[in-house]
Amino acid sequence: MADWQSLDPEAAREAEKYENPIPSRELILQHLADRGSPASREQLVEEFGLTTEDQLEALRRRLRAMERDAQLIYTRRGTYAPVDKLDLILGRISGHRDGFGFLVPDDGSDDLFMSPAQMRLVFDGDRALARVSGLDRRGRREGVIVEVVSRAHESIVGRYFEEGGIGFVVADNPKIQQEVLVTPGRNANAKVGQFVEVKITHWPTPRFQPQGDVVEVVGNYMAPGMEIDVALRTYDIPHVWPEAVLKEAAKLKPEVEEKDKEKRIDLRDLPFVTIDGEDARDFDDAVFCEAKPGKLRLFGGGWKLYVAIADVSSYVKIGSALDAEAQVRGNSVYFPERVIPMLPEQLSNGLCSLNPKVDRLAMVCEMTISKSGEMTDYQFYEAVIHSKARLTYNKVSTMLEQPKTSEAKQLRGEYGDVLPHLKQLYALYKVLLGARHTRGAIDFETQETRIIFGSERKIAEIRPTTRNDAHKLIEECMLAANVATAEFLKKHEIPALYRVHDGPPPERLEKLRAFLGELGLSLHKGKDGPTPKDYQALLETIKDRPDYHLIQTVMLRSLSQAVYSADNQGHFGLNYEAYTHFTSPIRRYPDLLTHRAIRSVIHSKQDTPHVRRAGAMSIPKARIYPYDEATLEQLGEQCSMSERRADEATRDVVNWLKCEFMKDRVGESFPGVITAVTGFGLFVELTDIYVEGLVHVTALPGDYYHFDPVHHRLAGERTGRSFRLGDTVEVRVMRVDLDERKIDFEMAEKTINAPIGRKKRGTTDVPAGKAADEPVPAKSGRRGSAKDKAVEAYRPSDAAAKNAEVRKSREMKQALLAEAKSGGKAASGGKSGKPAPARDSDKPAKPSKHRKGPSKAGSASGAKSGGARKPKAKS
Repeated sequence: MADWQSLDPEAAREAEKYENPIPSRELILQHLADRGSPASREQLVEEFGLTTEDQLEALRRRLRAMERDAQLIYTRRGTYAPVDKLDLILGRISGHRDGFGFLVPDDGSDDLFMSPAQMRLVFDGDRALARVSGLDRRGRREGVIVEVVSRAHESIVGRYFEEGGIGFVVADNPKIQQEVLVTPGRNANAKVGQFVEVKITHWPTPRFQPQGDVVEVVGNYMAPGMEIDVALRTYDIPHVWPEAVLKEAAKLKPEVEEKDKEKRIDLRDLPFVTIDGEDARDFDDAVFCEAKPGKLRLFGGGWKLYVAIADVSSYVKIGSALDAEAQVRGNSVYFPERVIPMLPEQLSNGLCSLNPKVDRLAMVCEMTISKSGEMTDYQFYEAVIHSKARLTYNKVSTMLEQPKTSEAKQLRGEYGDVLPHLKQLYALYKVLLGARHTRGAIDFETQETRIIFGSERKIAEIRPTTRNDAHKLIEECMLAANVATAEFLKKHEIPALYRVHDGPPPERLEKLRAFLGELGLSLHKGKDGPTPKDYQALLETIKDRPDYHLIQTVMLRSLSQAVYSADNQGHFGLNYEAYTHFTSPIRRYPDLLTHRAIRSVIHSKQDTPHVRRAGAMSIPKARIYPYDEATLEQLGEQCSMSERRADEATRDVVNWLKCEFMKDRVGESFPGVITAVTGFGLFVELTDIYVEGLVHVTALPGDYYHFDPVHHRLAGERTGRSFRLGDTVEVRVMRVDLDERKIDFEMAEKTINAPIGRKKRGTTDVPAGKAADEPVPAKSGRRGSAKDKAVEAYRPSDAAAKNAEVRKSREMKQALLAEAKSGGKAASGGKSGKPAPARDSDKPAKPSKHRKGPSKAGSASGAKSGGARKPKAKS
């Protein structure tokens, strides 16, 4: 096969890239498939007719790369085989706090269940190849790990403990159940119970636990602020600035230089203002609105709306260290009273931030909006502005919504210069709000909370927050600018990142329809499924019902999560055909990419009515926006991941703080609302303090309770008592586990002793403990069909099976530890060769591993908590 180049479909590409080309990946895969059996490297060298040392070395590297990228697998016989010929499945490992896990396939097929034994070979987030080994007792596909393709974690954060002179680390991430043995003499002088970061030096095998060296002692267990330090490391959030980034930031001037203001539209005379939260420090956006007088009345001609956004792209250049770090971070992370910024403070709070009374560079979206709320024109341009005032939501709300109060009169006097334009913004907001309702965007009402700290960073209060008209006004302005941006990108055929929100998945939609049907409600079907307008129409129909929040919660959970993608599929929730993020480049990398896309048009020679140029010089597009669709899709996946990572980390921190808040309240009773129902129990949010915990199904008294997913309830088979999503209950705090971020409740006497009665639909709420709306039959002992599994029960036999699994897991851990102590040899125990059970006295005081089911100590789904500024228009 010496003439392999004539057979290689990518020969030209290889010849262009390499001085001594070798067979492409495509040809290697095709050759192995046609060959009919795996081949060694030596066989491939011979069969391709490769002769030079350079070719041999290049083939070795290519085969290793293909193995790393899960295209090939290196067999035990020293040969290479295509993965797709071995019936192997490539995917990402998703761990579970109970020790088992799943492999989530890249091809979108059903997950593979991974037993605790298999999960001991991998960590949560690893990418692995697995094969299907059979079905588990629930009928799910079960797999075994064939090869770990890549590791998600180079290091693990957790608490350090010692047992018999051997140090080990218990991961803070509950999805990682392996204890990492610490190499003797490599514990960095950590003390028992401290949080540490351990770098993995030996990965887990079927016989050995993972091993590593402590590289940092993070701090003491209950030290103030420790929750954030741990979360940053647990979720791999970049938080230390590389030296190159600091050097680039240090070179920037503290204020805008005069030369940078040239060849820009000068808007410094316009009374722009910023409107943000009380504790905001970085100001992405400023707004100004003026009326276009009509013949008959002031607003008859509509409005001109100017949205000025910090021009980050002028300072963060492609290929710079600043850009590389911003891409890795993806977004700023807002923890309670602490922010991990995407850009250094010199930029985020200084040169880029639209601070008051100073000149700043901005990218402006100027929109013409009709009296009916329709956008009739828009233009983008680079400008220089001078914000006239730094306003807050509360101040603007007071001036506009409560104009006759003494506080409002004082504020109106202080901000008299900008007040007329605020009034015009308010008038425009009301028109845009009407257009929003006409369009049919979904408007869920969710409760946000704010954590108030006392001394030593302990929670003093968890306070509900309200969104006033000033919040909504800014949100509508940002939505308008984002829509104009998406339209601009489409019109100019620029590959870009869109904010995509798909409609409800079929399986969730089916469950939602079944739930609504039980309440006598329906969601319009339509030819292509329900529209956002249908969702909003239903919300408006039920807004006066006492079970409104229950129905809204179920509707919200039926929707998908929004993501960033180069493939525009529209935004279901907002009911836009195209939507993107433009308004927050200081704290979101996708917005920075969008600015670069717009800038590439401004600095081109393209004739378009949608940009203004004040002598802007022509710059090659490759220097401003060198992205193709494939690259953007990868960036979209990265930014979607970093967004989820930030959400998970902030949620974890809030849960930690709430557990701290509740640990002194064990034994106390509180009123609450059931916010979620699962097969293993009820999640209840306490009414006055916005803390959520679990009432495990085994803690429900006097009956066997069955999970009914259609009705979102647990129903007793003997008493007929049921606990349903949205029910009010009285619970007692049983246990608080800070390590697991779990709060366990039990039903208080008031709820247990409540009379069992039927609740009429559409009437006022009554406490839980009522009879089920219809009897739920007990399950038979045989394994039923899929339909039979719609209602599940938790029985003592399940508990026994789980306890046995836990015991087996503990025994395995003891065996592995004993093996490690003996230098890899099996510890002697009895004639069978099994290790002797460890004595209780040998066990260290370490985090409890309560394993009755995942519990959320934080706020209910859809609610947000924290003291840092909340992002605007996140949809």
